[in-house]
Amino acid sequence: MSDTPKSHGAKSHGRLSISASRTPRDLMGPGPRLATAWTAKIITLFPEAFPGVLGHSLTGRALEEGKWALETLRLRDYGKGKHRNVDDTPAGGGAGMVLRADVVGEALEDAARGTPPDRGEWPVLYASPRGKPFDQAMARRLAAGRGLTLLCGRFEGVDERALEEFGIEEVSLGDFVLTGGEIAAQAMLDATIRLLPGVLGNEASTEEESHSNGLLEHPQYTKPATWRGREIPQVLLSGHHGRIADWRRETSEALTAARRPDLWRKYRGEG
Repeated sequence: MSDTPKSHGAKSHGRLSISASRTPRDLMGPGPRLATAWTAKIITLFPEAFPGVLGHSLTGRALEEGKWALETLRLRDYGKGKHRNVDDTPAGGGAGMVLRADVVGEALEDAARGTPPDRGEWPVLYASPRGKPFDQAMARRLAAGRGLTLLCGRFEGVDERALEEFGIEEVSLGDFVLTGGEIAAQAMLDATIRLLPGVLGNEASTEEESHSNGLLEHPQYTKPATWRGREIPQVLLSGHHGRIADWRRETSEALTAARRPDLWRKYRGEG
């Protein structure tokens, strides 16, 4: 196999292209598709995993309409030697393999082309169990920028020197371990992309859902009014908007206190 990296052709997705290339195009430069679109750059061993579920429903439609854009960089293209090795054994011994700093570093340098240096405008993230917990506030922060770069790890993780050299922000979905960062990346992107202007269509819906005000969302109901002997709470059928608002707030508070005491303490300013 040749040591010269090969550029992978773009995959068509509606009116847009989702490319996987060693040298991604200048996303922040002039261009009818990406000049203003919020953009996600994903460094992964499996670019074919994207857009995945993000290519469906509201996020998929928004991708087709150019409300956000996707660029994947195949980590294997930066591998070393005839076998394009991207990992090696841990220094000091131990099980598993670790992604090499030189391989990851070259991918990050390519991903940085054309992006603003201000990490507030363009964060660089790594999905990691030891990272800061991802939450709705972080999703809002990411959506307020111009895009992000997300490194998907594999094996035992990434050489610490690459994370330090590029000042990467580690982010966690929870206290569990996945086989790779691709699923976590899609989850974080979904939470972020749905907050972009025009993606949901009804901006008010993001203001009423769980975590938008620090509380879990109140229960939801729809037709039929009675189902298997269970009825919609009468207050929701009363047409009295003040009482409905009170009921929703009270049930949100009760649910949060019962199911997420950590959020409840934070909401009450106790923690």
